[in-house]
Amino acid sequence: MNPALFQKFISDYTILKEVDFVPEISLYQASDITPIWQATENWLAEQNIEPPFWAFAWPGGKALARYIIDHPQFVKQKKVLDFAAGCGIAAIAAGKNNAQFIEVADIDPLAQQACASNAKANHILLDKNSKNIVGLPCQWDLILCGDVCYEAPMTRHIWPWLKKCAATGAQVIIADPGRNYLPKEELFPIHEYNIPTTMELEDCTSRHTILYQLTL
Repeated sequence: MNPALFQKFISDYTILKEVDFVPEISLYQASDITPIWQATENWLAEQNIEPPFWAFAWPGGKALARYIIDHPQFVKQKKVLDFAAGCGIAAIAAGKNNAQFIEVADIDPLAQQACASNAKANHILLDKNSKNIVGLPCQWDLILCGDVCYEAPMTRHIWPWLKKCAATGAQVIIADPGRNYLPKEELFPIHEYNIPTTMELEDCTSRHTILYQLTL
């Protein structure tokens, strides 16, 4: 991981601005989708960089952040993991509301850098910035997962581990805007929102997004 190189990429292709639906938080976001997507595709051949999902606040992350800000007791004095964090919006919301420990995890090194940059911009200290943690013993009170079931292989990879974490006593929250691979039979809905989005990212201008708790 080259923080300076990655930070330059983020600075070149994003701007720091408030998040719609969660204006309490500002993130480095792509102002124009096509250039950053093309630039990242060029990086794929050189550095094995993932598409720039971290450059956007997706509906699941917005829903988690909104819920945390409106219900601060949800994270107060808890050890929180923002899993597949992307931009880190859920972790930042937890930090703003007195979480005891905040960890972000994402396999994309650019996303890890984006989380660090976004946290700093919001005056939040991340206690840990991790890469691949699937399979590790659970050490968190609360695991936040925003929009993680968008592909079948991803769901098959993470679901058994999330269930193990829930079995050890962690509260596992999935924020889902209607993706196809969500195992709903194991989830209990706790809140819902209509999250604004754009036709450039989604096939609609609003996503009905439900916060679920993973149950056993």
